[in-house]
Amino acid sequence: MEINAIKGMNDILPGDIAKWHFVENTARRIFHIYGFTELRTPVLERTELFFRGIGDDTDVVEKQMYTFTDKSGTAVALRPEATASVLRSVIEHGLLGTDPIQKLYSMGPMFRYERPQKGRYRQFHQINVERLGEDSPSSDAETLSMAYALALALGLKGLKMEVNSLGCDDCRQEFKRALIAFLKDKEKSLCSDCSRRMKTNPLRVLDCKVVSCRQAVEGAPAIEDFLCEGCRVHYNKVQDALRSFDVPFEKNPRLVRGLDYYTKTTFELTAEGLGSQNAVAGGGRYDNLVKTLGGPDVSGIGFAFGIERIIMLLDHHAPEKKGCFVVLQEDDAVQAWALEVLSMLRTAYIPAEAAFKKSFKAQMRKAGKSGYPLCIILGQAELEKSMVTIKDLRDSSQIQVSRTEALKKIRSMLDKQGEKK
Repeated sequence: MEINAIKGMNDILPGDIAKWHFVENTARRIFHIYGFTELRTPVLERTELFFRGIGDDTDVVEKQMYTFTDKSGTAVALRPEATASVLRSVIEHGLLGTDPIQKLYSMGPMFRYERPQKGRYRQFHQINVERLGEDSPSSDAETLSMAYALALALGLKGLKMEVNSLGCDDCRQEFKRALIAFLKDKEKSLCSDCSRRMKTNPLRVLDCKVVSCRQAVEGAPAIEDFLCEGCRVHYNKVQDALRSFDVPFEKNPRLVRGLDYYTKTTFELTAEGLGSQNAVAGGGRYDNLVKTLGGPDVSGIGFAFGIERIIMLLDHHAPEKKGCFVVLQEDDAVQAWALEVLSMLRTAYIPAEAAFKKSFKAQMRKAGKSGYPLCIILGQAELEKSMVTIKDLRDSSQIQVSRTEALKKIRSMLDKQGEKK
């Protein structure tokens, strides 16, 4: 019997891996420009970490976590998100004692047991950012501007950033009371989860995706009307700083996040081409989470990009391969020369492939399907003249250059690769 991958968990095949490398490398490049460094954590953590960090009445903890008891009797879980894991690592290793400001990013798989659909899987991959030890509106805005810069660098179209403030613990209590009073008249329209959460964590109702619940919260109080003076000033300064960073945004008073730890600034970034599942990134500030997890009383802000959703948007503009496919005649002398050419290219860090023991016609077909922009043709005629034929596979033009000038010319043509797109 054939054994297939588990439902909602997908292989990343060779034909797609260039897109993944493009996304990951672009993220690293942008983050390094902003002074962030990489941190990696295990995919398996103690279940308690997520109960304390995410909130025990969230969908993630209640319904979606992969959790089990290991052979030592410890309750463990596959991480459903990265923030709690990153903060656990920061606290465990005393990184804030080394430097009170930590600017970190991570990448890797997350796991949630939910109904698989386009853009949403049980194993999914995120690019995650955490900025700890700064609570100024400018640092919030700069973090959001970095998310926007990454989306631009990835070539995503139709970007829309929505922002909101969830306030602090004090002003949010008054908002919760007003929201509960509003929802009491709508309770019959709420799903069973929201009916239960309405009394304990009414903000979760605003994040529910059930149609009847979304209709029920229309006209609900907006948290912006309940912000205390400190939170109102902070929110206004975040908006001013975003304008200074030249980041376009819209205010969305209904925007809340699906995790309980967010305070004050929160945001979501959407892009064209994904239908209803159009969010590519989201995040916000968390003033209490580090302390909740046993660390010092410092605030933080972070966000995550969903890599699978970005990959879906790269289908029509996948990064072009750089390098050469070497086509050679089946002759011992030519083959020896071809091995030298392959070695020369790879020593110069130019990707190069060849298909040995195939007919010339078959090699040319393979070259055309390889995705490389250039084809190096080596035959008896080239060997006798000590020349190399370089064919541009994008427009079928070709030139001959001397063997000594070949590397320089190949580099020049690859450097101009972007100009032919």
